[in-house]
Amino acid sequence: MNVLLWLKRDLRINDHPALVLASGIGPVLPVFLVEPSLWSGPDASARQWSFVAESLAELRADLAARGLPLIVRVGEATEVLATLCRRHRITRIVSHEETGTLASYARDRAVAAWARAAGVQWTEVPQSGVVRRLASRDGWAGQRDAFMAVPVLPLPAMTAVRDVEPGPIPPARALKLADDPCPHRQLGGRDRGLDLLGSFLTQRGEPYRVAMSSPLTGERACSRLSPHLAWGTLSLREVVQATATRQTACKTVRPGGRWGGALASFQSRLTWRDHFIQKLEDQPSIETRDLHPLAVTRPRDSDPARLAAWAAGESGLPFLDACLRYLRATGWLNFRMRAMVTSVASYHLWLDWRISGQHLARMFTDYEPGIHWPQVQMQSGTTGINIPRIYNPVKQGLDQDPTGAFTRAWVPELAAVPDAFLQEPWKWPEARILLGRRYPEPMIDVTIAARQARDAIWSARKSPGFAGPAAAIVKKHASRADPRFVNDRTPRRRPTAQLTLDL
Repeated sequence: MNVLLWLKRDLRINDHPALVLASGIGPVLPVFLVEPSLWSGPDASARQWSFVAESLAELRADLAARGLPLIVRVGEATEVLATLCRRHRITRIVSHEETGTLASYARDRAVAAWARAAGVQWTEVPQSGVVRRLASRDGWAGQRDAFMAVPVLPLPAMTAVRDVEPGPIPPARALKLADDPCPHRQLGGRDRGLDLLGSFLTQRGEPYRVAMSSPLTGERACSRLSPHLAWGTLSLREVVQATATRQTACKTVRPGGRWGGALASFQSRLTWRDHFIQKLEDQPSIETRDLHPLAVTRPRDSDPARLAAWAAGESGLPFLDACLRYLRATGWLNFRMRAMVTSVASYHLWLDWRISGQHLARMFTDYEPGIHWPQVQMQSGTTGINIPRIYNPVKQGLDQDPTGAFTRAWVPELAAVPDAFLQEPWKWPEARILLGRRYPEPMIDVTIAARQARDAIWSARKSPGFAGPAAAIVKKHASRADPRFVNDRTPRRRPTAQLTLDL
């Protein structure tokens, strides 16, 4: 019986539960669909597609070495799948479960309806610790750990469905994606992911715990595996197990060293990854609707001038601008700075989180909807259960870029500003020669804007009827007592870490 393996965010052949299942059924037809309706969405970008295209090219070579073609087709899922199944006498489709966007969720429901009507059996299997149709968060961590403890799956024996034209991997321009220069983007492909994993676990990762907060040190000290996990060139399970193996070795060779703390922190963030994706799996509307309906009211038609200046790194707040320019050029940003740029957009600039979140989604090569949207909401004060954390971009610049090297590299207009005034150039006695000419005046007074936002957030939280929905959100989504998690079970305590999932 021929079986179609539908590849999505799982661009590898190693530790691939769907491939193992499919190869046990019969000859396999591996298919990747380039769906115009998804790639024309407001969260999609050419930088993401370029990473995917590079990963597909490597995957095609890996499959070809084992006698299988990788079939690439451009078109909507139901039409393409129907054509392939009809032409190649396929009555079984196998894929991994996907926690994606509302658009991909609607696509999956349409495919399921077509498959039932056409007599095609579609089987979805998990590839991570995310649990579909989870009854309760109680015990979830145990289920996740059990999945991660299963040995990495070996490559199965595979037989190909014959005489199928593979099809080209289209360039970004063929998908009509907007021009998206990203000169320092990470490159796709499993080999690059394995290289990053190896160098992080043996060389780069030792200062991870202390170095991850700054964009200067985090660029090297973070694992940089996030795009490879987002698009599945590596499986989360193999990363978890490789990290555990390294933890054991470090305990034996050098107990008590920095490696122990660094790897424990990294494992915690790998667990957090599944925890946040589980939220979107359980409630897909998190992408577009405030998690708590009474949390805060922002105008849905965000100020276009403020939005454009924030996105372009032209806000007049130097460290914020440096981070957003760096993101545009690299497709990546370390965890604390992701939190800060979202916080400033939502609190200081009072922009709708959906709009600023879409911009960030497009900029992140490692865009993972299940991480991105729950955390955008968390940093925007709309969850109703997390303490609002309003990042001060001036203080963050002083703390995370104390020498000013990062800010000066990405905002060269400030070359003449003395170090003492770099993060607040409006206080420089010579500011008149610069501000409003080569560099903009600050859009807002940081202190006043933060105070106004804080007052609005806490006023909403004191409103009648707020506590009931907040308790329901805790029950549905919050982490349970587990030392790997910061406390998001109660709105009364300040969390010890935020937005720590860039890996």
